[in-house]
Amino acid sequence: MVTVAPHDTWVYALRLPHDPRAARVARMTVRSVLDSHGRGEVLDAVQLLTSELVANAYLYSGGPVSLRLTALADGRLRVGVWDSHPHVPAPFGEPPWNRVPPVPADAESGRGLCLVTEYADRWGGLALGDGPLKCGAGKLLWFEVGGKGSP
Repeated sequence: MVTVAPHDTWVYALRLPHDPRAARVARMTVRSVLDSHGRGEVLDAVQLLTSELVANAYLYSGGPVSLRLTALADGRLRVGVWDSHPHVPAPFGEPPWNRVPPVPADAESGRGLCLVTEYADRWGGLALGDGPLKCGAGKLLWFEVGGKGSP
């Protein structure tokens, strides 16, 4: 009989202040955590997408940001970013989730959420405080990479 050990599961959480350096701190944290758990195969994508979500939270929320990295039993890695702004943007909001507004070719910003649809295997979002959870203000955006069935 062959037994298979489940993937290592873990959770890391980080609270970031409303600071323009928060995205850099998030990238450094992601690198440290993924390196220490031998998850180099997803490092580039997770750093990029985490940085984009944290930078957007800084730009639009005006408050602190919480970052949560979760390794799931099937090898997936889930990253959640909470901020105090209640608006859930495309592609995280209501269907159709993959409709991100087009960005002009000469624009200096606005491509971050398109990157999520390109590099994440799954993503979603939840407005907090106006739904069935009623657990506080703001929103939670998340994405997943890796695991069984990933490209």
